[in-house]
Amino acid sequence: MSSLPEILQPEGWTPAKGYANGVAAEGRLVFVAGQVGWNPETGAFETDDFVAQTAQALRNVARVLAEAGAEPRHVTRMTWYVTDRGEYLARPRELGAAYREVFGRHFPAMSAMIVAGLVEERAKVEIEATAVVPRGNGAAAPRPGE
Repeated sequence: MSSLPEILQPEGWTPAKGYANGVAAEGRLVFVAGQVGWNPETGAFETDDFVAQTAQALRNVARVLAEAGAEPRHVTRMTWYVTDRGEYLARPRELGAAYREVFGRHFPAMSAMIVAGLVEERAKVEIEATAVVPRGNGAAAPRPGE
């Protein structure tokens, strides 16, 4: 198996757009808790704009990944919790641009769920991720106690 995640695309299926139907990978697992679109240093929301919050949430995911020596390309699965289906569907180009700014053209297995609300009242989106960092090949060494 490759050192990076392998995209699983069953024969005869319509290709997925903006996500993968499945991913296989080997290595160190990294789990990123749901990240919202606030400033992580202050815990304050700087905007109520859906796309801007999404962009910040994605940057927050990437920053947590970096703590484990992981990069966006190591993400194998993402789950998005969105509070407004209409807003999510109305701005695909802007969302795509915000996504590509952080994750490039790496599209892991993804699910998006419409929810009635999130714990943080101003949050419009929360994104959690799972990554698999290959062992060796320049991947970060485990921290003491791991």
